[in-house]
Amino acid sequence: MFTRFRLRDFDFKLVFMVLALSMIGIMAIGSAEPSLQTRQLAGVVAGAVLMLVISFFNYTWILKLNWLMYAVNLALLLAVKYLGSEGRLGAQRWLEIGGLRFQPSETAKILLILFFAQFIMKYRKKLNTVMIIGSCILLVALPLYLVYKQPDLSTSIVLIVIFCVIMFAGGISWKVVAGVLVVIIPTVALLTSLVLQPDSKLLTYSQRNRILAFLKPDEYRDAEAYQQLNSVTAIASGQLDGKGYKNNEITSVKNGNFISEAQTDFIFSVIGEEFGFKGSVAVILLIFGIALECISVARRAKDLAGTIIAAGVGGWIAFQGFINIGVTTFILPNTGLTLPFVSYGLTSVMSLFMGIGFVLNIRLQAKKTK
Repeated sequence: MFTRFRLRDFDFKLVFMVLALSMIGIMAIGSAEPSLQTRQLAGVVAGAVLMLVISFFNYTWILKLNWLMYAVNLALLLAVKYLGSEGRLGAQRWLEIGGLRFQPSETAKILLILFFAQFIMKYRKKLNTVMIIGSCILLVALPLYLVYKQPDLSTSIVLIVIFCVIMFAGGISWKVVAGVLVVIIPTVALLTSLVLQPDSKLLTYSQRNRILAFLKPDEYRDAEAYQQLNSVTAIASGQLDGKGYKNNEITSVKNGNFISEAQTDFIFSVIGEEFGFKGSVAVILLIFGIALECISVARRAKDLAGTIIAAGVGGWIAFQGFINIGVTTFILPNTGLTLPFVSYGLTSVMSLFMGIGFVLNIRLQAKKTK
């Protein structure tokens, strides 16, 4: 279960980047919503402890429980469907157990990575067969459907991307990848055209309007495009050095309460306004650095399961970070995704720290280079 490792093999660089990014998040949340700063700090401390414990806990032993993880994941998502509490816009995404409120769609990300790491490693020699590919698609489709119906389209997209990264890291054939792309590209183009039709039922009213707001921001500037337009204004106003942490400037977009959900979805706009271009670049480089370090660990993993876990976590952080920053800078439609390690959200923070804990353990057991 616990294995003795050499301290010099511990990835201190990855830990430093994760903690630095988390500290920036705590500061930004303290400015966006001061009442939540202490809770976020407690979540980061608890997450860091969990990360360290997992980092010395042999991941190969944990993966033996992969079917239990899958069952727990489905049970939690089903519980949300029938027992979950509603949040803003009527979305039913949270569970409350004994006063503890958490979001199972966040834990689904790391649980699915761990499950498929073991599943694909077990059937790695048959991965490119119709039976195994079909099984993988079916196994991811069940939790994916439950998340989508919450409704949570943005997290569903993240899960799809994580699944694609997992399959690629697992060794799926380039012929299969090319075949999927040939089908997916025209299908996405067709679906995009269909969902924008006035009578379309493929997306909810809110989801459809978010896409239209991205395509026609002037028409929706007082509605769905309001958040993103103000976010861009806030980031631009920070210029090079920013307006200063917790500044009192009356021209501040954040101080004027023109940025809704500033502590979660639009935390990057707070960083852009208060810390300027330098602070924004620092956040981007840290996210990019964490993702790259995960990929580096994946390349040196002792087995295929380790490669899949590290690559999956790296892909998760990179993609979700890109989407969140893309939304706040208005180069993508509004999705409602948080910024990894920075946005407020205890379930998200704990899940991310768990993922990094597994990456650290994989690094400790990595193949030694000459």
